[in-house]
Amino acid sequence: MTDANQDPLSLVVIGASGDLARRKIFPALFSLYCQRALPDDVRLFGFARTDLDDAAFRRRITEHLTCRYAPGASCAEEMEAFLARCHYVTGEYGSTDSILDLYQRMRQLEPRGKVNRLYYLAIPPSIFVTTAESLGNAGLVSCGEESQGWSRVVVEKPFGRDRPSSDELALALGQVFQEPDIFRIDHYLGKEVIQNLLVLRFANSVFEPQWNRQHLASVQVTWAENLTLAGRAGYFDRYGIIRDVMQNHLLQMVALLAMEPPDELEASAIRREKVRLLRSIAPVSRADLVTGQFVAAEWDGRQVPGYTEDPAVPDDSRTETYAAAVLRIDNARWQGVPFFMSAGKGLDSRCTTLRLRFHPLAHRLFDRSGHRPAPNELVIRVQPDEGMHLSLTTKLPGLELKLAERKLDLSYGDAFRDHIIPDAYEGLLLEVMRGDRSLFLSGEELAASWDVFTPVLHALESESAAPEGYPFGGPPPAAALRLLQWAEDARGCG
Repeated sequence: MTDANQDPLSLVVIGASGDLARRKIFPALFSLYCQRALPDDVRLFGFARTDLDDAAFRRRITEHLTCRYAPGASCAEEMEAFLARCHYVTGEYGSTDSILDLYQRMRQLEPRGKVNRLYYLAIPPSIFVTTAESLGNAGLVSCGEESQGWSRVVVEKPFGRDRPSSDELALALGQVFQEPDIFRIDHYLGKEVIQNLLVLRFANSVFEPQWNRQHLASVQVTWAENLTLAGRAGYFDRYGIIRDVMQNHLLQMVALLAMEPPDELEASAIRREKVRLLRSIAPVSRADLVTGQFVAAEWDGRQVPGYTEDPAVPDDSRTETYAAAVLRIDNARWQGVPFFMSAGKGLDSRCTTLRLRFHPLAHRLFDRSGHRPAPNELVIRVQPDEGMHLSLTTKLPGLELKLAERKLDLSYGDAFRDHIIPDAYEGLLLEVMRGDRSLFLSGEELAASWDVFTPVLHALESESAAPEGYPFGGPPPAAALRLLQWAEDARGCG
């Protein structure tokens, strides 16, 4: 794999000593390096407050590098060559002097003339702005002059806490970087199955005619984890599951599932249709939202403490670890079709699925058989075990008419066993370097997303009632099951 842009590149990961950088960003960069997808003249810089030298930094990131694209003896050679391109500078994020130290190190290693620069802010959102301002004050951001090369920045969610704070963040970043150079990353958009949604919908004539209210009764988007919040509870308590998962990951899936066909496969055309769809979603009402918080329970042979028992969480915290909502889309295609959305931590499984349920049969042809066919469903498995299946009713072999539900199953692991499924960050980083914003959120799209949830988030903050408790490792709160109409289908992940 090669890329057309072979100008020299300096890629700076700010927050390079953190988990995101070590577990995701640098492993993804190594995978791209092994596939020859990085420019030949590339340097990688880590910047963080942790006091490290180049050797210590290289040892840290080596722990998570894998040899998927360079098996056998060649892996050691590839890794050695990759690490030789990695450098580290210690400093304070909001300090112009520290950033100038970084600049000095970069200039020592960069060639003269045109150099592209990419900054990945793998840091808490609370210091995005001061760090970006320090980059600008230190002269590390070009102003669009072709002779200097481009300067792009990648920022991680959450992008604010509501619409007003998101607007403030966008305005502040816009004082340093131009909007086309800001890449707001949502790693779910880099997942192979999510990228396949446009192909599934618009490259298969069997689906598009069915993709509307005449044929679909409901759509369910489910995100579940059976993990604790150990080590992340302090961060999570400032945001909660709605801001952490639903307003971004799940709403992006809904946008791709429900948008109208774009005129072309260009970033601007895709974003235009996503924004149009998001603006047609009515703000979530308090009556259409249920929140929960996991409590202590025995799970998997051990006692797991409740959310508020974590030392990093206040005893009276009302932060939700689970939420379920009904979205209502006001347009001709989806009028009257409920989009059920749920996300939770501390549940009984780990999965992300999209479930499209078709209307039941209007006729009663098979009622006398005693086996009325169940509604057909198309289930798209984002994780784990990527794939999709279509449930059909079929006749069981034999002399009598007996019906059974069976699945037409497309498992990525079986169907594409000769292909390596890339990590989401691999594809997203490559698209940043190419300048393709199709898989990233524009400011307009971000604002439309916040408008869906901001009113109900403010309503929750004004309440005194605590979220409904549910045992760790158990099913969602009972009120959520009623809201989602899952009393007979609580599995969600199936």
